[in-house]
Amino acid sequence: MPANDSGGAPQSQTLDRGIRILEHLASAGAPQPVTEIGRALDLHRSITYRLLRTLEDHQLVERDPLGHYGLGLGVAALARGVRTDLNAAALPRLNSLSTELGMTAFLVVRAGDEAVTVTSVEPQDTRAHITYRPGTRHPVGRGAPGLALLMPEPPAEDDRAALQQARRTGWASSHGEVIPGIRSIAAPVLGPDGGARAALAVVFVDENSDVEQVGQAVAAAAGKVAAVLR
Repeated sequence: MPANDSGGAPQSQTLDRGIRILEHLASAGAPQPVTEIGRALDLHRSITYRLLRTLEDHQLVERDPLGHYGLGLGVAALARGVRTDLNAAALPRLNSLSTELGMTAFLVVRAGDEAVTVTSVEPQDTRAHITYRPGTRHPVGRGAPGLALLMPEPPAEDDRAALQQARRTGWASSHGEVIPGIRSIAAPVLGPDGGARAALAVVFVDENSDVEQVGQAVAAAAGKVAAVLR
């Protein structure tokens, strides 16, 4: 067997750095200057810039008027290819939730110990809303989407109070755990085995919204997606 086919083959440093940049921008949630990106990843500015230009050529990152970099539309195109049956079943419900509630709605799946957004829909007729890009990720134990993914698991003595409450209500809620000042509500999309295949979620500024009503709407939408997938 050729050496480069073995499990111990060295990784590509350039590819690793590019992926780390995408992960950093997804976690940051807002465009970042080149110097800040390089500092966060311990990369020289010239190396960071070359990597960003390559990612920009593939529309995986884009520059704003200030010259700061954020995730590009190419990330969304890649995300649409992930678990296509799940995306196809969820998209109509995401559109309905976004229109009904006037909030950004999104689909989240679990990847190891992280909750990763694969599809998002933004409302069209609101003055302002929260942008939540595909590729955004956070620890599965933090934020409503992560809690929703954990809801079907057997209860444990050290479960967070928020997770215990989510199991009682059928939907999870968090405030400021992923984005400061922002509330998220999510519910699991259950698979045939009763586990969480994914989670549907919304994000919004928690001012005049009826959290109970939003939670019930999200849980109902997640149930409809699960029914389509059966």
